[in-house]
Amino acid sequence: MKQFGTLVILLVLGLVWGATIPLSKIAVSSGHQPLGLIFWQLIFAIIILAPVAFVRKWMSGNKDKSILTIDVFIYFFVLSLMGTLIPNSFSYLSAAQLPAGVMSIVIASVPMFALVIALALKLEKPVAARIIGVLIGGLSVVLLIGPETSLPEPEKAVFVLLALVAPISYGFEASYIALRAPKHLDPITTLLGASVIGAIIAGPLVIFMGSGVDLTVAWQAPEWALLVSSFLHVIAYAGYIWLVGVAGVVFSSQIAYVVTIAGVFISTIALNETYSSWVWASLALMLVGMALVQPRKNTA
Repeated sequence: MKQFGTLVILLVLGLVWGATIPLSKIAVSSGHQPLGLIFWQLIFAIIILAPVAFVRKWMSGNKDKSILTIDVFIYFFVLSLMGTLIPNSFSYLSAAQLPAGVMSIVIASVPMFALVIALALKLEKPVAARIIGVLIGGLSVVLLIGPETSLPEPEKAVFVLLALVAPISYGFEASYIALRAPKHLDPITTLLGASVIGAIIAGPLVIFMGSGVDLTVAWQAPEWALLVSSFLHVIAYAGYIWLVGVAGVVFSSQIAYVVTIAGVFISTIALNETYSSWVWASLALMLVGMALVQPRKNTA
């Protein structure tokens, strides 16, 4: 029964995470600039996470303020760059030009880039099956940008390459966490701290670049999509970390399949997107590549 329960939670979290991809597409549909959207996404995350972190600390009776060290600030700073500011900027930029289903396939390459970077840093040992998975994932991306019929507008294939900056950034983030994560930090505190630092960085940049998003006007679909997407991101991230603690890395990593498939199919329903056979072939190859790249029990 416990195994069935964790499976249900994995499926629900995957659906929630996958739903954020078409929501991001809606958020940029009115011409909102990426940095302005990111700033409000961080603010919403802080509003959601701060009360949770406060209550958890109050209930635990922990009054220790030593958590706020220079090393922790640096850790939060790097995560805010590699986990939010850089990848989300390119994701929003690409989402304005690409179908959300294509974005779902591109973001699925995160485990492959994470593996390549981990191999380069000698955090992982080379395994033939996983390296083949990386190559198959690369072929999946080639199908998105190669054939003339893969995208509704072939000239926008360059945005697929721009979208790849996000999974590359997440890959670097994963290796950085493996090397530098302070052992006394919990996921909620980490996400809150990175969100605060990210908002402090993004705020002045938004003003300087004139890319603010005015939320005082009457809200339309893009503004609501931004709010809902931010809320779902927090639920998915915190839920995933909880799932790792309960069910382990190997089981929890299977959420990647659900996120990708959910992102593609929710986009077809909610956004009425249609894809060529090349895109479906790319999805199939990406899923195969992900299967080969997934961590094994003896390496988790």
